[in-house]
Amino acid sequence: MSSLLQEYATRHFSLFSTECVPLSQNITSSSMQLIEVTNVQQARAFNDMARDIYANDKNWIQPLRQDIEAVFDRNKNPFFQQGDAIRWLLYNPQGNVIGRVAAFYRNAPVSDEEIAAGGMGFFECINDTEAAFLLFDACKNWLEKYGFNAMDGPINFGERDRWWGLLVDGFLPPVYGMFYHPAYYQNLFESYGFQMYFKQFTFGRKVDTPMQERFERYAQRILDNQDFHFTTATEKSLSDYAEDFRIIYNAAWGHSFENFKPITAEKAQSLFKKMKPIIDTSCIVFGYHQQKPIAFYISLPEINQIVTHLHGNLNWWGKLKFWWLQRNGTVNRLLGLIFGVVPEFQKKGIEGALIKTMGNSIQYKGKYLYTELNWIGDFNPKMITVTRLLEAEKIKTHHTYRFLFDRNRPFERLAIHNS
Repeated sequence: MSSLLQEYATRHFSLFSTECVPLSQNITSSSMQLIEVTNVQQARAFNDMARDIYANDKNWIQPLRQDIEAVFDRNKNPFFQQGDAIRWLLYNPQGNVIGRVAAFYRNAPVSDEEIAAGGMGFFECINDTEAAFLLFDACKNWLEKYGFNAMDGPINFGERDRWWGLLVDGFLPPVYGMFYHPAYYQNLFESYGFQMYFKQFTFGRKVDTPMQERFERYAQRILDNQDFHFTTATEKSLSDYAEDFRIIYNAAWGHSFENFKPITAEKAQSLFKKMKPIIDTSCIVFGYHQQKPIAFYISLPEINQIVTHLHGNLNWWGKLKFWWLQRNGTVNRLLGLIFGVVPEFQKKGIEGALIKTMGNSIQYKGKYLYTELNWIGDFNPKMITVTRLLEAEKIKTHHTYRFLFDRNRPFERLAIHNS
């Protein structure tokens, strides 16, 4: 179960650098002390300190400590095979933890002429500029020693589908694997000098909300065409769907992102195997043209509706509660995880046919009332257009920031993908 919750989705794939240099990272200021996390007790404090930050916030859902620890476990996180990470706790003079942060790096810097951005994330801090800046400085100084000249954050030491971006609008309960933050964090980041690299939007809609008439018409035209076939994940084994997913994914994203690394057959099979315990086949739709896979739309039950009852721990009691709640109607929301159409069939009504097929399926089942379409970047205008045609409402905004170490260097936002 824990491996499922740690890895139940994969969206973007990248390699990390192999070089690592041991460094002493304990820093003392006039009133605070920064300590590197190196033992079990400190790791527990790293996970538990957020409880004080969100003590009076009813919308916060404590992430599972098993999920967070998996990110920093060299035996569980494959990015350690070619990268490295470090994390710290910040203590006040009374010995109380008042902040935490992690830094990590991906690809080794190529040259000083190019932007080489490391990462920082898992930031939590009291509303204090000095404390926050001490945490940010620790990340910057550590990354500079590896040759990086920028840092992105808050992001994940892993895939983009989770723990990515600073929540700045829409302070609603988070979906599984996404950051939730107090409103004052935005000021801490921007006061330090972080600049917005891109925005991530979350859209929401009731499952019975009708599509725009034009979108509906195009979708029905595709569904009536015998050259096309759309199905929920019931006609074949999950192993077969995993291979179809691989084909579509590599075709749909391979032309859009620099340094794109195709998903392998082994990775696709592993992904579907790990998703299997929580998959609802009525919420997974594939589209085919003359038997060739061309599109998919994968949603999963929104398990944070269960995680909120586990208080951050998937121990034996948490697993029992998870099992019981999963089978007793606790989950009535969906997380729209990933949506893809191969380039030659984009903007031809395939998107609407996928969504209409899934809508018919889940409305027939009658279990789910609402879906959140998660992680749609402002650099992806095509997908934003689809959400409008679906009459979906923007409900959350996250910022992914970039901090340039050379403060005189021109800053550029992530380019819009129009292809």
